[in-house]
Amino acid sequence: MSGSPLPAGRRVAIVHEWLIGHAGSERVVDELLAVFPEADLFALVCAMPGEAPERYRGRPVRTSFLQRWTGGRESFRSYLPIFPEAVESFDLRKYDLVISSSHCVAKGAPTRRPDQLHITYCHTPVRYAWDLQEAYLADSGFGPLRRAAARVGLARLRGWDRRTSDRTDLYLTNSRFVGDRVARYYGRSSVVVPPPVDTETFRPMSGERKGFISVSRLAPYKKVPLLIDAFRQMPDLELTVVGDGPDRARCHAAARGATNIRFVGHAPYRELPRILSGAQAFVFAALEDFGIAPLEAQACGTPVIAFGAGGALETVIEGETGAFFDAQTPASIVTAVRRFLAAPPPSEAACRQQAERFAIPVFRARIAEVIARAWTERPTPATTRHEGVA
Repeated sequence: MSGSPLPAGRRVAIVHEWLIGHAGSERVVDELLAVFPEADLFALVCAMPGEAPERYRGRPVRTSFLQRWTGGRESFRSYLPIFPEAVESFDLRKYDLVISSSHCVAKGAPTRRPDQLHITYCHTPVRYAWDLQEAYLADSGFGPLRRAAARVGLARLRGWDRRTSDRTDLYLTNSRFVGDRVARYYGRSSVVVPPPVDTETFRPMSGERKGFISVSRLAPYKKVPLLIDAFRQMPDLELTVVGDGPDRARCHAAARGATNIRFVGHAPYRELPRILSGAQAFVFAALEDFGIAPLEAQACGTPVIAFGAGGALETVIEGETGAFFDAQTPASIVTAVRRFLAAPPPSEAACRQQAERFAIPVFRARIAEVIARAWTERPTPATTRHEGVA
């Protein structure tokens, strides 16, 4: 589908929570801007690094009052209790279409004209207010008083999140897994539009495939120490850990004394295809809403050994492009790796073909089609916004 999916002259706003890096949700924003190049971009805070995509440079990003507050760019997460007020401060009345790219509060962006259409691309309902609250508190390092205060704040955020779920006319989700959570927490149906995978950058590269690789932010929910513990039990196999983050010290402690585990830290985006193409398999222990990294590995022809739950079930084909383990335990990972090595290896071509189903052009065409249909079928000005299940 070429050109804008909307009639000429319609104004579009894209609302995202924060622009401070270039992870999966920011890549979705990139492609939304490609489909709607004249859209105005809103974010609670913006502090893009030097390696930010060129399309952001020169484009004004309309930010909330958090941008002006001392420390707003560097420590904005400490303002979580007032994120709802920040997103509600945006004046979006002049826009015909509002697209919120939401993993926290963006879906609560206010639309105040009855003829406006609000579509939310939901990466996930806010994790730490719903099903990952206990994990978030356990990893926070808070003492008893701060933990109690955090519970109160998260309960308030959860209530706001549920109350504002009907500000959206249509939910798009990145996976059926997230769609189920949208139905459970918001009582709303959704349309699955998987996020884009950069299959042009991520391609197979020639060379020997040796050892196993993890490419991930080192954060507690990524469960990288589980992979390390598993490979400590398999000293004949090498594991390379790529990435950095707040769980770095715990990961290094887990690997202490192991000679088959190597850390390389953060790797530039353009180097990842070479790194991924050099591995026998990509190992992945997280429960992800979708998970771009396993598909980037498959785009490089590299099979995936993943925890068999969440988004991985929608991106990895067992026996054809990888294998699953059924529990987030070292023993389960060891069993899956040994089983993987005992079977004929998945073909590079099969892995590549699976990744191409999620390529950027596929995403652009799908998002344009869904939004064009929603625009055509949108409520008339005389129709009040729906409540409850769509």
